Amino acid sequence: MNNFIFLGPPGAGKGSLAVKVAADYKIPHISTGDIFRAAIKNQTPLGIKVKAIIDSGALVSDEVTCELVKDRLSAPDVANGFILDGFPRTIPQAQMFTSICSDVKVVNFVIADEAVIRRLSTRRVCKSCGANFNVLTLPPKVEGVCDKCGGELYQRDDDKSESILHRMDVYREQTEPLINFFKEKGAITDLDASIETDVLLKEFKKIF
Repeated sequence: MNNFIFLGPPGAGKGSLAVKVAADYKIPHISTGDIFRAAIKNQTPLGIKVKAIIDSGALVSDEVTCELVKDRLSAPDVANGFILDGFPRTIPQAQMFTSICSDVKVVNFVIADEAVIRRLSTRRVCKSCGANFNVLTLPPKVEGVCDKCGGELYQRDDDKSESILHRMDVYREQTEPLINFFKEKGAITDLDASIETDVLLKEFKKIF
């Protein structure tokens, strides 16, 4: 079974690799953000609960998040496996998840802080279709214009240096302990995330 959890700091390239692995292995790429949005849009019982929590300004609890993930993993499209990106984020979430699904391969994206800062601070996103570009490694054909839809490219606030440093601090505090958690279970594999996505995909396929 191809059940994967992708772990790593923001800007490590988890999402980019997940898109390619999902296509090649014919499994869904699942992020908690997508699950939240879908549940709220479809007005499922859990979605209604999550919307009320978010509207009140509170954080969605680990228990509710895990219930949403469990519900998503019961869908028909996960018959051959899944990629979880951005979940679990904390040790309690990981403990709850392993009681739901014990057969999972954890991929740890290893990358230096300097590479993350360089990668994120040079990222540009299309306001219209959400496509990602990079002024250094994947520039648009016309500066500031999306190749795919002609929309305007911009720098997200959380891709600015101060925000990147804050996001990395949050990652270290909350999510990095998960690496040791899964290492103790013998379920984690390190990947050098500093290389280009296509090269990284080849390395991934050699292992899995």
